[in-house]
Amino acid sequence: MKKIDAKQIEILKSDPDIFFEFVQTSDEKSIKYVLGRLGRLSASSIIIQESLFSLLSHRSIQIRVAAAHNVGKFGDANLLPKLISAFESETSTEVRTEIISAIGRMRDHSSLNFLYKTLNDPDPKTVMQAIRGILVFKKDPIVINSLKTLLSHPNEQIQAIIKPLFEGSIATSKLKSKSKEPANYLSNTVVRGDVLEVLAEVADDEIHLTFTSPPYYNARDYSIYESYGEYIAFLKSVFTEIHRVTREGRFLIVNTSPVIVSRFSRSHSSRRYPIPFDIHGFMDEIGWEYIDDIIWLKPEASVKNRNGGFLQHRKPLGYKPNTVTEMLMVYRKKTIRLIDWNMKQYSSEIIEQSLVPDGYETTNVWRIDPKYNKIHSAVFPIELCEKIISYYSFKGDIVFDPFAGSGTLGKAALALGRSFFLTELNEKYFQLMKDSLPPNENMFTDKSFNKIKFISSDDFRNVEK
Repeated sequence: MKKIDAKQIEILKSDPDIFFEFVQTSDEKSIKYVLGRLGRLSASSIIIQESLFSLLSHRSIQIRVAAAHNVGKFGDANLLPKLISAFESETSTEVRTEIISAIGRMRDHSSLNFLYKTLNDPDPKTVMQAIRGILVFKKDPIVINSLKTLLSHPNEQIQAIIKPLFEGSIATSKLKSKSKEPANYLSNTVVRGDVLEVLAEVADDEIHLTFTSPPYYNARDYSIYESYGEYIAFLKSVFTEIHRVTREGRFLIVNTSPVIVSRFSRSHSSRRYPIPFDIHGFMDEIGWEYIDDIIWLKPEASVKNRNGGFLQHRKPLGYKPNTVTEMLMVYRKKTIRLIDWNMKQYSSEIIEQSLVPDGYETTNVWRIDPKYNKIHSAVFPIELCEKIISYYSFKGDIVFDPFAGSGTLGKAALALGRSFFLTELNEKYFQLMKDSLPPNENMFTDKSFNKIKFISSDDFRNVEK
């Protein structure tokens, strides 16, 4: 392909006959290059319109997409019949949605009958593009009512677009978190008590970020449940309450891994429970949107050796890999608002102070050594907490851990200029948080923050909210 410069493209645009000859005789690369750089087009250029329509039957999908995109620049409702004809003969989703986009950009009522018909298309992407075209006329209640049939559409993305239009959801709610200051009664507070009882005393929309590692199912002496079903039901209740107290569009990160419960005897097998996957099964139902999964990768020497037997016998079916990973499942409280809306709740000064420095994680695999404690057997590495807090909160926010353990999240929060709210049922761990450092050097002491409070759930119930 000979290089085509901006001057040559302007010549093509200014002389329709030359443009027509170009699209008829040039190679695919040249055509794609020019179509991507045409810029604004004159509505009076009928020959260029015809040239672009001729490309809607080109063998290259990319060229057909680019041609439809450029036709849309004319905004000419007279082109509607030709576009509909091209749509009806098209098989590529990418091209079909671009044709609907071109029709939508006409912003002409004459396109509505076609867009209404397209709402019944079997391709969800096509339907969503038709919705965009219809929503151009969203001030007309009759037009909006045409979308009611989609309330029962099987596609979850389409439902997420349509339901807010008719159910008085957050789509029309006030920007309630914009001026709301962090709650003083939660700031830098550690409460000893059952997390569900404590959360019952917390008002809606108070927490900016939750990062937690739920207790292992019957794999440690501090987490005994009658059944796995009871354990999962308990976690569902906790994450439901956390959803209520979390601000719109803010994050919950859950650190879990499958857990092995020891076998009863040598004639029985051990049982492995897929905790991350069973938790994920109900998160959407609660109102959490899945965002990311992050893999916490540990050195092999730091984990329990499951590979010893296989190393000796090498018999198929007996393979057991060493488990060197845990999963950090990232969820966001469902909202139709984009992340930008949450960011705009902060002053430019706070945003500047909260910027993530160089050296941040660029992939979803984080290599972090685990930490150990004589009292607590599953301590969060502070490096892990610092990354989560830095990536998912701003200075001054309140971060929450419902299963605080040794309180590492609180220490990391203070170091990064956030406040913390922690709950812990176990008296031994609650005391560990109070006594982890010598007097006057307590990990939860910082002059720039509210005084640290260690209180019981009964005392918390009486705190002025």
